Amino acid sequence: MANNKGSLNTTINSFFKSHYLGVTTRVGLYVTIFLRQKKPQKGFPLQSLTQNAINNRIKPKVFILLPDGIGLRNFAYSNFYDIGRKKQMKVVFWNSTPFLLANLGFEEIKINKTKNNPLTEIYKNAKTQAELNCNIHKEKDTVYNTYRFPFSYRNIKAIAKSVTIRTLAFSNSSSRGLRFLRRKMKSEERKTDAYKQAIQTLLAEQPAMVFCTNQRHISSIAPLLAAQDLGIPTATFIFSWDNLPKATLVVEPDYYFVWSNHMKLELLQYYPDIKDEQIFITGTPQFESHFDASRLLPRTTFFKNHGLDLAKKYICFSGDDVTTSPDDATYLDDVAQAVAALNAKGNAIGILFRRCPVDFSDRYDAVIKKYKDIIVPVTPQWKKIGADWSTILPTNNDVTLQMNTIYHTEMVVNLGSSMVFDYVAHKKPCAYINYDIPKPKDKNWSVKKIYKFVHFRSMPHKNAVVWLNTKQEIAAKLEQTLATAATVPWAQKWFEKINQHPPQEASERIWNAITKIIQNKND
Repeated sequence: MANNKGSLNTTINSFFKSHYLGVTTRVGLYVTIFLRQKKPQKGFPLQSLTQNAINNRIKPKVFILLPDGIGLRNFAYSNFYDIGRKKQMKVVFWNSTPFLLANLGFEEIKINKTKNNPLTEIYKNAKTQAELNCNIHKEKDTVYNTYRFPFSYRNIKAIAKSVTIRTLAFSNSSSRGLRFLRRKMKSEERKTDAYKQAIQTLLAEQPAMVFCTNQRHISSIAPLLAAQDLGIPTATFIFSWDNLPKATLVVEPDYYFVWSNHMKLELLQYYPDIKDEQIFITGTPQFESHFDASRLLPRTTFFKNHGLDLAKKYICFSGDDVTTSPDDATYLDDVAQAVAALNAKGNAIGILFRRCPVDFSDRYDAVIKKYKDIIVPVTPQWKKIGADWSTILPTNNDVTLQMNTIYHTEMVVNLGSSMVFDYVAHKKPCAYINYDIPKPKDKNWSVKKIYKFVHFRSMPHKNAVVWLNTKQEIAAKLEQTLATAATVPWAQKWFEKINQHPPQEASERIWNAITKIIQNKND
């Protein structure tokens, strides 16, 4: 921070002028900042700037740290933003994405793009590998090996990086070793321009708390670390139901917001250094829209908008990304064949095809053309800004589109997706594809690998979904499911285990927790 001394002094002077604080306090702050620069690992001593800010502000300012655009779906397009404002919070997105949120009507502070610290990335990847090693040893379960990504050996630089990561992981696959790797990540991030920039922003803006929407991103380490070093409370939301067994917890904030008691137990299981009192069970805002009747369109309107036939009942085929389901187009073909067979018996069934929003491939085109009388593609309304999947922006219109897709279709077919929970929110069933095709695109891929993942063990009963175990049985099982929807009660039990109920109150619970954290800091 030495290079930023002038601007830092200006920021401090401005802060004190705005809060009418005296010379003695001002001198104390300069001493504090000096000590903070010399010994960042010690934390911000005595009373932090945040305490002064809370005491002098009617509306606490909460920074919503946004490392990717997907977080908008949960925290901008749900009830979350409006509830925060109703609770007299000043909600500001601390935006690390390329998206201009101000154009969407949200207050934002942009995080300028800085160069990643390559050592942080090495320590992070080593930590991931070491955590998986520890999980295998502790749980006596090799399923954790399936969460590993292959190392690259394409050139000398990649070889050196991979060997370093593997060596660090091997030598630190213990509780003590993991703590060492976490300390090294923090130490490296304190050297970065991103950390210095975050300190400047936090001193200038004085948020009462920083809440991160996703625990997986390395870019979130510096902002959260800067906040902690200034005594500002920090928290992260665990983004998805399958994240914790995969060793995707990259950040280390003061508090953790989880979907359910089940996820809380996972967090304590995989990260024993985290204490019970650091965890808040809130649920996820991801499902709130399903309970907002104002988003629903009349059937005639929805069908007309998307070229659907009012005489037909539609099932939804929800596509997966290429990595999760490389043979997804073949599965769509198989389901379309089954529907054609049912229609030949006098049924009137169609397929509404919703692709994975980050899949822009042409792999489905031939199947859609082949079954153009059955399959109607309805494209997710996301905006592509860059080449990487993390630069694809969900829109509020897509939240409405997805909700109406579910409401106006009878059931969903997919491969192991959380759409089972979206559909059961509307009391509708889900069928999981559960067979390998004869000629797979990737010989190392199998559905058996997918359904062995730890998060599927949370299923309370196998009848929570319809299992499509062979291509030949699809037609009969679709026909039976359309007639009875017998899996819905078990799917509802699964939903209640995975996500705190009532699901429509998740944002309220999150804000209650944020309020409690701020109040505890202020007491």
